[in-house]
Amino acid sequence: MTSITPCLWFNGRAEEAAELYVSLFPDSKILSVSRYPEGTPMPAGEAMTVDFQVAGQPIQILNGGPHFQLDEAFSLSVTVDGGQSEVDRLWDALIEGGGAPSQCGWLKDRFGVSWQIVPAEMIRLQSDPDPEVVGRVMQAMLTMQKLIVSDLEAAARG
Repeated sequence: MTSITPCLWFNGRAEEAAELYVSLFPDSKILSVSRYPEGTPMPAGEAMTVDFQVAGQPIQILNGGPHFQLDEAFSLSVTVDGGQSEVDRLWDALIEGGGAPSQCGWLKDRFGVSWQIVPAEMIRLQSDPDPEVVGRVMQAMLTMQKLIVSDLEAAARG
């Protein structure tokens, strides 16, 4: 069987990041940690790879050093059931400690990983058969950093 697992290149703090991510989502756990042996470019005992699941999705972090940087070209998109309070909980936890909000539901966490926190209501509103509703919702979204469900619903109503 073939499987695909996203691999994120980090420069340190791989275990800390994985521990944060698995703490935020149900059906999440660290599966394994491999460590650098003596005689490699990284300190012996430091995490080389961390394999984990976030909401059932396998992810790997490679602690490979400063050669490559994460950027917004790759993001983890989270569809959030549970309304605004769940959007707020995830948003706040991911930007805590040095993360930064961006636009349209995007943020970058303190490790440099980009996330999209998308309330399920946004997906429902974007699927409305009325193109004017979809346009109003899109225009409202473009003015936001964190997506605000009540504002999106108000835009849909006109």
